[in-house]
Amino acid sequence: MGQKTHPYGFRLGYNKPWKSRWYADSDYADLLHEDVKLRKELKEKLKCAGISSIDIERAANKLVVRIYTARPGIIIGRKGAEIDKLKQDVQKRTKREVHIDIQEVHRPELDAHAGGGIDCAAARKARGVPPRDAQSRWIRRCVSAAKASRCAWPAA
Repeated sequence: MGQKTHPYGFRLGYNKPWKSRWYADSDYADLLHEDVKLRKELKEKLKCAGISSIDIERAANKLVVRIYTARPGIIIGRKGAEIDKLKQDVQKRTKREVHIDIQEVHRPELDAHAGGGIDCAAARKARGVPPRDAQSRWIRRCVSAAKASRCAWPAA
């Protein structure tokens, strides 16, 4: 059996950047676990925003979290209220000064992680759109009724 190399690890340093940019001698494991936990919680909290990736930089007493997203408006919120709450949540967890950068992914359909066209159920509900399964059932019913009556679709 051959040994398979992960595609991201194989390209790391050549044409893919590192996801975390910092150096530590003694508390490396603690910082690594903090990074993993922070990424997991941010992706869970911001799953409607189409998160592509989260980069973390640590320098001296500063923590920079760079979030690449398809929908930056969901993260920023009205007048920056949501990003301030997010910054305070991250600040509670760490002893460092926190800066959050939001970067927009301009072509989310080309990025597998950004969810290029996948709508969040909560966002659909807020817009008043029925859930995907109910919507597809309604369309199937209309199509089968149209086929049964052999009539054209009504004009919109």
